[in-house]
Amino acid sequence: MIFPMLGLLRTSSRLRPSSHLPTTFEYSTIQHVRKTHTQYPPRKNTGTLQGLRVLDLTRVLAGPFCSQILADYGADVIKVEQPQSGDDTRLWREDGEEKFWKPDASRTSLYFNTINRNKRSISLNLKHPDGRKIALDLAKTSDVVIENFIPGKLDKLGLGFEDLKKVNPSIILASISGYGGDGPYAQRAGYDVIGAAEGGLLHITGEADGPPTKPGVGLMDMCTGLYVHGAILSALYARDRTGQGQKIEASLFETTVSIMSNVGMSWMNLSKEAQRWGTGHPTIVPYEAFKTKDSYLVAGAVNDRQFKIFCERVGIEELIRDPRFRDNNSRIKHRAALKPILDKAFSLRTTKEWEAVFEGSGMPYGPINNLENVFSHPQTIARDMVQTIKQPAATAGEIKVIGSPVKFSHSQPTIRECPPSLGQHTEEILSEQGFSDTEVSLLRRSGVI
Repeated sequence: MIFPMLGLLRTSSRLRPSSHLPTTFEYSTIQHVRKTHTQYPPRKNTGTLQGLRVLDLTRVLAGPFCSQILADYGADVIKVEQPQSGDDTRLWREDGEEKFWKPDASRTSLYFNTINRNKRSISLNLKHPDGRKIALDLAKTSDVVIENFIPGKLDKLGLGFEDLKKVNPSIILASISGYGGDGPYAQRAGYDVIGAAEGGLLHITGEADGPPTKPGVGLMDMCTGLYVHGAILSALYARDRTGQGQKIEASLFETTVSIMSNVGMSWMNLSKEAQRWGTGHPTIVPYEAFKTKDSYLVAGAVNDRQFKIFCERVGIEELIRDPRFRDNNSRIKHRAALKPILDKAFSLRTTKEWEAVFEGSGMPYGPINNLENVFSHPQTIARDMVQTIKQPAATAGEIKVIGSPVKFSHSQPTIRECPPSLGQHTEEILSEQGFSDTEVSLLRRSGVI
């Protein structure tokens, strides 16, 4: 039986000022905890968000991607996972991936490792009354809570925005869902490809004469995560001025609608239905992928001056004087006539030869790289987009990860730790909250953690 004192919010928890980030004392506390973890090679937390605490109740992709960005920027992200099972993506292994992991590493995957680094994991049953109280206790000492339950579910668990505000009036709650917090579709589950379908992205993706095609990654999940990470930082900035927290809502559907951009504007203002263009562009011609002698090259001209250079480099100067192609509007109208001329020209040389032709031209061009070429690309290497960190669960004891795409002049994001094992930091986090070893043992026996 759990001690009665577990039913109370813990008076030993760190209380944070409502209108500013943690104090110097709290910074040193968090850094001390991080330094006790294995690092390979040792990396100091130099991010801009040092001292910020994020309680991450999300799973799968959009939410974990969002919280990983914050973690890379220095935040202390506490990932809350269901005991025994954890985040679904822990089990999402590709065919043959088992060779990468040690035999006893049963609950991790490359997918999970993609979006959960720099975090600490606590296993916590939010449906248990004491699990809820611990979550509220953690929220009391956190700046941000991120969740991706179906709208209303967090309220039923007693962890909704009103519940969180009672223990921490300055809390920022970021909620991610499939369709948003209200409206007729609010209770539908959210999945990346469904959001992409209903929001119009699949309608405009694919070859002109082919079926709809999804992007090769969970683009709507990741775009939503990007939106939310920015919204969180904006809300924190507002809180710094007002002292007030707030709730943020984002959805896969609304993210997809928002990135319809110029295509959506054409429909809303001209009633012009969009169509699929393959790698082509609806309002710029030429600007697409061309089949070369051995692979593909993306090239184009975004204005009439560039079209002249384009034709000179490709060796088809006669097109410059052709009235069908005199300006971009004309080329759009006659793209069907222009395309076979360009296809024939590009088929005469290899991609490498074409790269040499366009080198120094100031024109937009580049090969369609496979992953081998992407991750051996000189720019990938120069910009530290491949990093290696220690991963005890891997057969080799290490894992290569994708680096941060954003660089800071002074406060660089860092990849400090590999993704945690399920519940790896449960005792550590509870100890920080003031729980004794005896209380932790009782919580474990009761199925709370």
